[in-house]
Amino acid sequence: MRGTRYGWMFGLALVCAHGTVQAAPAPDALRDQLLRITQQLVDAIPQGDRGPWQHWLADDAVLIDEFGRIAHKADTIASLHPFPTGFSGSIELRDAHVHQYGDSAVMQVEEYERETVFGQQLVVRYESLLTFVRQADGWKLAGYEDVTLPTAPPELHVAGLTLSDYAGTYRYAPGRAWIVADRHGVLSYTTHAGGTANVLQPIAKDVFMGSDDERNLLIFRRDAHGHVDALIERRKFNDLRLTRDPTSAG
Repeated sequence: MRGTRYGWMFGLALVCAHGTVQAAPAPDALRDQLLRITQQLVDAIPQGDRGPWQHWLADDAVLIDEFGRIAHKADTIASLHPFPTGFSGSIELRDAHVHQYGDSAVMQVEEYERETVFGQQLVVRYESLLTFVRQADGWKLAGYEDVTLPTAPPELHVAGLTLSDYAGTYRYAPGRAWIVADRHGVLSYTTHAGGTANVLQPIAKDVFMGSDDERNLLIFRRDAHGHVDALIERRKFNDLRLTRDPTSAG
């Protein structure tokens, strides 16, 4: 199992360039056909059914999953195995939009995944982009790319937090600062006066998750005396470091 994406579910890449060909909304019949193909593909994942993937993937297909891993037809098909005992899942296709470019078509669709892991219910949403090409034996999937849609995680109760420890001004450059405040028992920060507050949801002592679209981790660092003196925003596997103004409080 690879993450919650059925353990391996790929994403897709737009692999064809078509010069000045203009897009037109696909006829309903084509939209429905491409949705049926895609539903067959995702339905085959829990069973490890390689048949639909063998049939509908173009021989030179490129697939990119939500972690940026690249796969092609042979390794994609080889990776398919039935879910182990205790795991089950399904994907519902939502809000599909299809445009046709001559003998190619691009579909944007949300994949709403439900997975059960030994009784625990997981839900993950993906925004996917699929590129189909018309070949002699029908429409084939040539490119598949998806990204995970950030959603609000379950709330965690973290005992013993003293929110006043974190309130203050944190800077990463001259004239660039975040103001962290405790507002009625809710920690948040703004990046400028009057800005939208980004609520910090506790994960553990000194570790929070932002409420914005990116859901980055915010980690407060303490000095040798146990006082918070820095803030780290961990974003896309990189750290933005901010230093607390010594005189700031609340």
